[in-house]
Amino acid sequence: MDPVIVVGAGPVGLVLSLALAAQGVPSVVLDEGPGKDEQRPARTVVLREDTAALVERLGCTTLRDEGLRWSGWRSMRRKQLVRELPLGAASQTGPLPAPVHLPQHALTRGLRAAVAAQSLVRMAPLSRIDTLEQDPDGVTVHTREPDSTWWRGSYLVGCDGARSTVRKLLDIRFPGRTAVERHAVAALRAELPWPGEAVLHRAPPWRSAGPEVTARPLPDGVWRLDWLLPPRGELVTPDALITRVRDTLAGWCGETPAYELLDTGVYTLHHRLARRWRSKRAFLAGDAAHLLGALGTQGLDEGVRDAENLAWKLAQSWHHGASELLLDSYQAERRAAVAARLRAADQSLPILRGGGGLRTLVPGSARGHDTLLTDGHLGCGPLGAPPSYTHSPLSPPRAEAHTSVGTPPGAPVADVRVTAPDGKSVRLRDRLGMGHLLVVLVAPGTGVWDRRHWLTAGVMPRLIEAVAALPVKGELLVAESYPGASAHTVLLIRPDGHLVAAFGGVRPAELFAAADAARGGAIEQARGGGTGAASEESLHESLRSERAANIN
Repeated sequence: MDPVIVVGAGPVGLVLSLALAAQGVPSVVLDEGPGKDEQRPARTVVLREDTAALVERLGCTTLRDEGLRWSGWRSMRRKQLVRELPLGAASQTGPLPAPVHLPQHALTRGLRAAVAAQSLVRMAPLSRIDTLEQDPDGVTVHTREPDSTWWRGSYLVGCDGARSTVRKLLDIRFPGRTAVERHAVAALRAELPWPGEAVLHRAPPWRSAGPEVTARPLPDGVWRLDWLLPPRGELVTPDALITRVRDTLAGWCGETPAYELLDTGVYTLHHRLARRWRSKRAFLAGDAAHLLGALGTQGLDEGVRDAENLAWKLAQSWHHGASELLLDSYQAERRAAVAARLRAADQSLPILRGGGGLRTLVPGSARGHDTLLTDGHLGCGPLGAPPSYTHSPLSPPRAEAHTSVGTPPGAPVADVRVTAPDGKSVRLRDRLGMGHLLVVLVAPGTGVWDRRHWLTAGVMPRLIEAVAALPVKGELLVAESYPGASAHTVLLIRPDGHLVAAFGGVRPAELFAAADAARGGAIEQARGGGTGAASEESLHESLRSERAANIN
């Protein structure tokens, strides 16, 4: 079968190609550029806990080597400290998220190095597409000179940025708002009073700072500073930017300390959302599908989540075939999640930026406004929390056997420690992204089980049979505990880490039905045959066949 064509070699395209390779799917990455990225210290990215874990799991080492996990979050208004939060430390609601901050060129370099070590990914530099054709069996694209070439793929994913050529060739509209926010930015090396902490200062008491300035730490004493600018203000001259730098450092340190200016720039944030994210065998991901970033939200985070969501669905189709429902669920889940993020940001903007509208309906305390901004920067609440696919078309119907745990169906599962069939103890997150479902049995006391006998203990033989009979491949794991789960609870988890359903005990028929729903039903559903769900009799027949095979 032909490889998947990934158009665009930015972080999202590279993550997608690596995620596909991890699930045994080859891809070719068409890179419009020469294969190298310009070093811009002022162009940085912030990855939340879940997206950072995915990037590291795919083999990118620069997060560890060139990134910095914030140790704290500090927000101020005028001369007062409004909030101070430790990050990565325990609290009453669990560990607070500790984002990773690093230059984008370092992230891209690390992903390129991981791709270079991956035999299933082919990079094609200087490959700008100008033609895209589809048929029932695949996609054909043409790239222009210097090496005019036709490429054939099973599927195509446009990860080619805000000015996406793929989106234009598919004739997909990209409506939204222009210049939602403007920021002046500088990367500099200096000694500030809060090493390792990110700082948000609203209404600082010096003239040139503007309404808001943010400082985010990087390794080696480097900081990225952002100043909020008027949406349609005058151009920021070099002299004006130097004045902002000096006044801000003096305001925080008492006097302007010695500093080394590394890079500067001005960037404009837009909010846009593509009308469609799928057109037959072609898909959009990352900035080609959405633009967001106001109030601390991170567009790259959402792009990485796009790649993770789409990769396992394409892998299922590439290896085994897939129903149209499974492929359509990418748009249904991801577009709805990003739309909710954009809606939350657009509703918060008039509250936080001094406009009218909803401002009169929300308490105007500085602490309430600070909470909204903190959510966006730290990955919490409607502005930043990982998405939950509660209304996914892949969700199974509610059944009597379902039970409630600390994770609602459709939400990302907790990263608990689990025992694998070989007896190894690993984090649940380490078993994600391999293209198969995970079935987790919650069984207190597993830490003392003998590796030679634990697969034959208690309910395990019956659960092993049920997992072997699933309509798609599943991996059985055992957890000592899980938030909100009682003993013998069984969790069914998607390859991207979202909970399908939890069951009160071993329920083979219900487990089969939930797994069938998670794969979008049988392949015949896409061709007009069948209902997309196997009958209970076929399940029992599969169980009988599996038992017979074990006996023989």
